[in-house]
Amino acid sequence: MAELKTNAMRMLDAHKIPYQIHTYTPGPDIDGVSVAQQLGQNVEQVYKTLVTRGKHSYFVFVIPVAYELDLKKAAKAVGEKSVAMIPVKEINGVTGYIRGGCSPIGMKKAYVTVIDAHAQSLPTIIVSGGRIGCQIEIQPSLLCQQVHAQYADLLMDEAENASKPK
Repeated sequence: MAELKTNAMRMLDAHKIPYQIHTYTPGPDIDGVSVAQQLGQNVEQVYKTLVTRGKHSYFVFVIPVAYELDLKKAAKAVGEKSVAMIPVKEINGVTGYIRGGCSPIGMKKAYVTVIDAHAQSLPTIIVSGGRIGCQIEIQPSLLCQQVHAQYADLLMDEAENASKPK
């Protein structure tokens, strides 16, 4: 059976950007770390897509799944006083994707996107393919180019991150 292409994959194909598809079995309690384990990939290589709202706009942040977004660093990266996570019920309306399947590629609109700076040191990262159970492995520089992203330090400090529930 042929793999059903997601909007994210169609966009990458249209721009001739190479990527690799990874699939996993979704479950009710699956999180990004579990996805990395199911894929047999290093957890530091698997990234999640988070959508926030600033004063007048939405912003997209792409960070490693085992870490938490530092909202102060995120706001600074996009030139806002503050940003806040959008409620889960708004994800589909804002992005066109659902929670757990939100890809930084192919959203309804092009939002300012920031990828955590750690991605620059990796040959590839894995992000949502635009559907639950589907991930895309791509070179960080090509992802950055495709979504017109910038890099910034976005993660909570280690001590803060360790104290946060996953």
